[in-house]
Amino acid sequence: MSSSVQSAGKTRFRDRAHAGRVLARTLAHYAGRDDVVVLALPRGGVPVAAELARALGAPLDILPVRKLGVPGHEELAMGAIAPGGVLVLDDRLVRGLGIPESVIEGTVAGELRELGRRQAAYRDGRPPLDLEGKTAILVDDGLATGATMRAAALAVRKHNPARVIVAVPVAAAETCDEFRADVDEIVCALTPSPFHAVGLWYEDFSQTSDEEVRELLRQSADHEESPG
Repeated sequence: MSSSVQSAGKTRFRDRAHAGRVLARTLAHYAGRDDVVVLALPRGGVPVAAELARALGAPLDILPVRKLGVPGHEELAMGAIAPGGVLVLDDRLVRGLGIPESVIEGTVAGELRELGRRQAAYRDGRPPLDLEGKTAILVDDGLATGATMRAAALAVRKHNPARVIVAVPVAAAETCDEFRADVDEIVCALTPSPFHAVGLWYEDFSQTSDEEVRELLRQSADHEESPG
């Protein structure tokens, strides 16, 4: 397992597209390879991943993952789900808060419905990319706890890729360190300290819309299908 981390100081990205271009410079050695695919975590990871995929000349797809928020404190992740029946739980948090299994099951059921909606809405009928034997680069706009990305990595492993790489523009240094055992390579372009939250490291961190996700995926698919 390998990792690439750079210290940020007080540097901020202009927006997610700018973050994707910065990340692409860190991953330039993967450009032009026919075994590389870029997988974005919707929604915020898609504009980042679109710039990376364009720079590398790689196909782009999504890997929908849903955070499982603690009821009443939804911003706090007690776990995450991903396609293929992947469920990641923060057992220590669940035990510490005394969250009953019935509450977890209800939260999972609700997020599974949203997971299905997003897969249908974003792909416009296109099948998922074949990941077997490929180098899969998983991209989000940042890592805080890493729960959703951990679920994404587990979901990708089910498709027998050659390598799984997690790449993000900004992350907490300790979260990057924790991923070293989970993936083949972790790339965090910036690891500011103190970290606090992903959004603090963007000048524009406005919400990515469903339509923006669809359009970026459509543009990438059209480019892949065009001659040359």
